[in-house]
Amino acid sequence: MKRINLGIIGFGNVGSGVVKILREKKAYLTQKIGLEIEVKKICDKDIVSKRNIAVDKHILTRDPRQIIDDPQIDIVVELMGGINPAGEFISEALKRGKNIVTANKALLAQKGKELFVLASDRGKNIYFEASVGAGIPIIKSLREGLVANKFKGVMGIVNGTSNFVLSRMSQANCTFKDALAEAKLKGFAEKDPSLDIQGVDSAHKLVLLSYLCFGRFVDFKDIFIEGISQISQADVNYAGELGFEIKLLAIAKKEMDELEVRVHPTLIPRKHLLASVSGVFNAIYVSSDLAGDLLFYGPGAGQMSAASAVVSDIVDLTQDIKAGLFRPTLNIVEDKSIKKLRRIDDFESRHYIRFMAVDRPGVLAKISGILAKFGISIASVTQKERSRANFVPIVMITHSAKEKNLRAALDMIYRLDVVKEEPVAIRMEDL
Repeated sequence: MKRINLGIIGFGNVGSGVVKILREKKAYLTQKIGLEIEVKKICDKDIVSKRNIAVDKHILTRDPRQIIDDPQIDIVVELMGGINPAGEFISEALKRGKNIVTANKALLAQKGKELFVLASDRGKNIYFEASVGAGIPIIKSLREGLVANKFKGVMGIVNGTSNFVLSRMSQANCTFKDALAEAKLKGFAEKDPSLDIQGVDSAHKLVLLSYLCFGRFVDFKDIFIEGISQISQADVNYAGELGFEIKLLAIAKKEMDELEVRVHPTLIPRKHLLASVSGVFNAIYVSSDLAGDLLFYGPGAGQMSAASAVVSDIVDLTQDIKAGLFRPTLNIVEDKSIKKLRRIDDFESRHYIRFMAVDRPGVLAKISGILAKFGISIASVTQKERSRANFVPIVMITHSAKEKNLRAALDMIYRLDVVKEEPVAIRMEDL
């Protein structure tokens, strides 16, 4: 029976999970695919610490060249993360005729296009199912299951840490600080969670989702990114009273001949399926012309969930090798009707706005007057009970307004002597 040899670079949480699955499911996978998958070499800078799976010490190495330069290794599985040296290892492996499986969304978001071109030129492939949504089969679904569809938009909760924090703030009525501390205690947040909390991780994944849906590799710097660290307990509560949940959404959608790509906290109606996604779970909402609106849901993190997606890619590649097939990653068709990216200033949406203002007659009229000056109309307004001293929260929902006009209006309102704090504005998404 033909054997496919793997070299794994990165023997951490996901890497050890992959080895565990391949060992425990070896007979099952061999029977299903008619090939034997063998882990020939594992590379990691730490080959001493115990993992949840024991391996022969002779297949362990600290030298990645023992994998990259080995002609018997067919597939390199990169699970070390980071941009470099991971990108260099993948590039060298492709040049030596090896296919790649990776979960490295940061690398693919920043260097993916050039790596995909290199892979195509060498007749090899890069599979990356675990890079978005862990075990949720979103990449395969967009590439294959929905191959005949044109996409109107994709949006999702794609970061489990941020979603856990916002869920706890809503469900337990706790502060951002307390919810983040709980996430760290339960192992749902890194010691330094800034990439998750500030929306960077979600933006990396959005690059890949927008590429798969629209065939356009968006430059990471062109994505508007706003995190959740400024979301207060009060805003979560007020949103709840109005029938909304606050979620960190990654959004790519086509508007006329423009493409919007953005990551930010968003108010969504509680009746929508995305609003019910809580904890570390992820959900990706896809709008297509043939299949309609689809929701992909599941654990967005976790050793075995991510490892399951990596093994799925390995099996797909072994099947390609067995059949002598080459399915290039760059066979995504670009939507030529998209002429440009929409700038953040030109985004239009409804907004939730909260002001802390002096509790006296005429204040609301001043605020409303400035909003009207910039063409922003108010759908609803609620004045909450006085919170402290003589200041009272004023909560508004606006009709759709251009981002540039809203920001200019809020800047002018903030300069009023009757406004205590910088106004809070959170976008709303019509789903």
